[in-house]
Amino acid sequence: MSWTERLDPIFAAAIAAGKVPGVVAAVATDTGVVYQRAHGVRELGGSAPMTDDTLFWIASMTKAITSAAALRLVERGELSLDEPLGERVPYLARVQVCDGFDADDRPKLRAPRTPVTLRHLLTHTSGFVYNIWNATMARYQAAHGSRSGPGTYAGYEVPLAFDPGTRWEYGVGIDWAGFVVERVAGERLGAHLERHFFAPLGMTSTTFAPSAEQIARRATTHARTPGGLTAIPATMPAAPEIDGGGGGLYSTVPDYLRFTQMILNGGRWNGATILAPKTLAWLEENQIGALDVTPMRSAFPTMSNDCDLLPGMKAKWSLGFLVNPQRSAEGRSAGSLAWAGLPNCYYWIDPTKRVTGVFATQVMPFCDAEALALFRAFERAVYAELG
Repeated sequence: MSWTERLDPIFAAAIAAGKVPGVVAAVATDTGVVYQRAHGVRELGGSAPMTDDTLFWIASMTKAITSAAALRLVERGELSLDEPLGERVPYLARVQVCDGFDADDRPKLRAPRTPVTLRHLLTHTSGFVYNIWNATMARYQAAHGSRSGPGTYAGYEVPLAFDPGTRWEYGVGIDWAGFVVERVAGERLGAHLERHFFAPLGMTSTTFAPSAEQIARRATTHARTPGGLTAIPATMPAAPEIDGGGGGLYSTVPDYLRFTQMILNGGRWNGATILAPKTLAWLEENQIGALDVTPMRSAFPTMSNDCDLLPGMKAKWSLGFLVNPQRSAEGRSAGSLAWAGLPNCYYWIDPTKRVTGVFATQVMPFCDAEALALFRAFERAVYAELG
């Protein structure tokens, strides 16, 4: 059975049943791209089909690229994994921990017991969290008017939810890592990523600020409501104040697949070294020790469902990826790398089976049952084809 014969019916059935409006998916092995197909439409009820060059907001799939950029500076000796970062970025010298609220609903703030380091930021052990999955931070931000997400530098100046290094919790730490990269490199994050990743890899449609031509081929985001899928009007700032290293990129599936192929290929692409072997080890190995990646419990149901991407496992985090310690139900080898983006975009990199896959749709909230089931069916079929 060919790749298209095995995979196309899975997507065709899901779209015919109205599970998602459209999806683009791709698979690569050591032989190159073995599957790359677009299915469905960019907007429910619209006539524009999904195409390979459809632009997606890839959200937190940005994080792996920002992490790789920070580690590239470490490998060059321009930055250290374990130095206190307060001298690099002043806010990190004065950031406080929020230990809840007093009787008058004022936050109880104190100095952290450990300074924030790049290792903390890249492993989600810094104490910076998302209000989407942390009720304490949602309460703090509702009272103080700040927010976590693409927008302004000041929007990220929120307290820590715990002392650095004491637990894992997903958050905006990699946005702060992006600000550190900017300070060390002396340029905007987008310009830095363009020079050292996007241009060398041929990622011509990956950007923080899409052009008019790119916006014209963007997939519409849809919300899953009790009445079905509903298109969400898009608002895109013409000139964003920041390049959000934690979730600000737009890209296409073929573009992002080039990044995951580079990781699969040991940091090399077309004969050029993008990342050194030492950096690949940081990206591939558990970097949180005895701590575990914990399920993400939603504090904002319109943004995310409760989510556990590796149910039943005590998963780990490297300096860039989720790491599964044992074989997954879909067939992903132990020690594989993965993560996702908020509008139900997903990818994985399996160094043992030598395969990587990327899947993108634009459906909210995150961990949508239908989109996630489709991604998992796609992944199972990939491993069935590999044999």
